[in-house]
Amino acid sequence: MKTFRTLILAAATLCCLSVSADDGHDLWFRLMQSPYWGLSQSDYNALKVTSMRQAIDDEVNGILKHMPEYMGKDIATIRTNLSKDANTGEEGFIISNDKRTITISASTEKGLLYGVFAVSRLELAGKLPKPGKSIVDKPMCQYRILNHWDNLNGTIERGFAGRSIFFGKPIDDTIIREYARANASVGINGTVLNNVNSSPQILSDENIKLAAHVADILRPYGIKVYLSVNFASPKAFGGLPTADPLDPAVRQWWKAKAKELYKVIPDFGGFLVKANSEGQPGPGDFGRTHAEGANMMAEALEPFGGIVMWRAFVYAPDSPDRANQAYDEFMPLDGQFHDNVIVQIKNGPIDFQPREPVSPLFLGMKNTKMMPEFQITQEYTGESIHTCFLASMWREFYDDIHMVDPSIQYPAIAGVANIGDSRTWCGSDMSQVNWYAFGRMAWNPDIQPAQIADEWLRQTFTINPKFLKPMTKVLLQSREAVVSYMMPIGLHHIFAGNHHYGPEPWYAPRGVRSDWTPPYYHKADAEGLGFDRMATGSNNIAQYPEPLRTYYANSDKYLVYFHHAPWSRVWPLLCKKYDEGVRQAEQFATTWHSMKAYVDAETFDRQALRFDRQAKDAWWWRDACTQYFQQFSKMPMPKKSPAPRYQLADLMKYRLPIDNYTAAPIDQLP
Repeated sequence: MKTFRTLILAAATLCCLSVSADDGHDLWFRLMQSPYWGLSQSDYNALKVTSMRQAIDDEVNGILKHMPEYMGKDIATIRTNLSKDANTGEEGFIISNDKRTITISASTEKGLLYGVFAVSRLELAGKLPKPGKSIVDKPMCQYRILNHWDNLNGTIERGFAGRSIFFGKPIDDTIIREYARANASVGINGTVLNNVNSSPQILSDENIKLAAHVADILRPYGIKVYLSVNFASPKAFGGLPTADPLDPAVRQWWKAKAKELYKVIPDFGGFLVKANSEGQPGPGDFGRTHAEGANMMAEALEPFGGIVMWRAFVYAPDSPDRANQAYDEFMPLDGQFHDNVIVQIKNGPIDFQPREPVSPLFLGMKNTKMMPEFQITQEYTGESIHTCFLASMWREFYDDIHMVDPSIQYPAIAGVANIGDSRTWCGSDMSQVNWYAFGRMAWNPDIQPAQIADEWLRQTFTINPKFLKPMTKVLLQSREAVVSYMMPIGLHHIFAGNHHYGPEPWYAPRGVRSDWTPPYYHKADAEGLGFDRMATGSNNIAQYPEPLRTYYANSDKYLVYFHHAPWSRVWPLLCKKYDEGVRQAEQFATTWHSMKAYVDAETFDRQALRFDRQAKDAWWWRDACTQYFQQFSKMPMPKKSPAPRYQLADLMKYRLPIDNYTAAPIDQLP
């Protein structure tokens, strides 16, 4: 295989689909086969992939055409075998090696497509089956869906990689086709085009036509289109006097709208709904339950095979404990949702924090279909600047769930996308790993972060072990480092109020609801730090079954999440974690700077700027939080802690010049 690896390393330097070979646009295809190498940009733009069979053949031909040395020496050909006898389900495949022939077998074309992508991934990892052996693979989750928080004007809520690829400008078919291929390569089979804070106008004739056009491009890659809809659409957009889900006219309006959608998008996936949350309308406005609202929409979609993904992210203003509310509101409805409704639940009960416990709903509802919602876009973990490998967070989620019941699986999974029209797609090269990781874990929730990191690094940068070993270590340590220098030992929601990028544990302006301010969560006072969620407080701990309840109650990882702990216990641990996080972030930058020989100059410079910024930001978080909480603890910094680089008074005056729709400027330092 040495000659093959030499070939792909050389091929990776060619100019193919990007403006330049090293602008980050090729994602994890930089070292994989591509059927489009050698095509001019204009020829590629003119290419039309109109069927799944064509997409399969293109990928196979790319291997055969552009890797003749590899194919000639080790494998004579690649064969695809479409057979109902394959017994691989709708999307699974078998890869076998027989007499220098790789055969991909599946019972559907979709399975063949996933199998072709797997061949390249396995080869780069050195894991293709040996002669006479085979590999069988099939997804563990039926619906593997990206949620785009894209607005109709082209902005992206919590987007840190430019503007929408769907809205705000004419559709670029080339970009959508590249997007489809990237998703298919990791097994993603659905995409919600628009923001959960949905405009009723998404159901206009113009936007349905746009969705149909996108669906036509995605279809050959096995991807269905879904839409986020506004619950009040019959009234706000449809001309009815009400949106009451039990009103016959409202029910008929949704049925007619579903029929209209399926007429132009025959494989339309269904609706995503955010209702009665953060000001969004919902069935509660009419005295109805979430089940009654979701079931009304489900009945409209059911004849066409569509689903409703009904979000459980609900919390009332200024409640005693926001962490309790989704459980309290949805548990009484367990078993009342129709079969084509899936309750979509954020992985934790607060809001995508760097670390928080799993949502207790996942372990409480026994008679309702549920799906985890992960946040790929790094709203709370450093945006597109900080490297934070979220597969480690998602692995922790599944490990905690399986601590209670190892057999638990979910029929669907959603990831809030980190994709925009940036040439790197995700705002930086390293942020791409989380898009890739989501797809791989959606396909197989049991996959380990180390395998994902190794796969992605090999496909994206190089197969040189001198690069792979240290950078795999960086990825695997990165999430824990982010937790340590941002919100360790169970701290949560202590970020800046307007952009969520930096620290503001003091943020509590007049007129802002208390549960949108850090003091509501950290509750620092002269006695200690943390939110008492034990029996002496909100009793949130009681929502968890054993053994998870005991684990959370006794883990230092969640110390101040569940306890208002005394400073004598908290302060040394808090300072230690902040110092560890800073050291790790600085080490990440040092490691990257030592990788210069293994990546192209443009990629190296682009990412070096971000690793350097991450190290500086770690100091910003550490100095702001330790000095702020020191005002309450009245305790000195530990002897081994370094002196602060920034003073609290200066940091409290600092305002990062960004808004909700743009990333933190890379050259702005606190």
